[in-house]
Amino acid sequence: MNNKVTNAAKTTVTRDVSVLDKEIGNVYETVALLGKRANQISVAIKEELSAKLEEFAVNGENLEEVYENREQIEVSKHYERMPKPGALAIQELLEGKMYIRRPEPAEPKASDKA
Repeated sequence: MNNKVTNAAKTTVTRDVSVLDKEIGNVYETVALLGKRANQISVAIKEELSAKLEEFAVNGENLEEVYENREQIEVSKHYERMPKPGALAIQELLEGKMYIRRPEPAEPKASDKA
């Protein structure tokens, strides 16, 4: 996931709903879609962070041996400063980077026509 180059808001921003639902046409579908995409982004970020923090894992169980690792702190701070997954999802929608797949309506069966 390329989270280094983004114009997503890092703070709370009031959004105009009429602008957000232009692509989809329905406010409720837009909110549901943004929620699902935010969850996908959140899972991807969490997996990426866990993989980076695994490098700093200590195999010993002795709590006295746990020490501050400056690199680990910098990695954690980087992820804390990132925009929230919801803001990233909204930015993807506004930039047209989000792919929307709708199921095709099922055709009525011959037994349903009778």
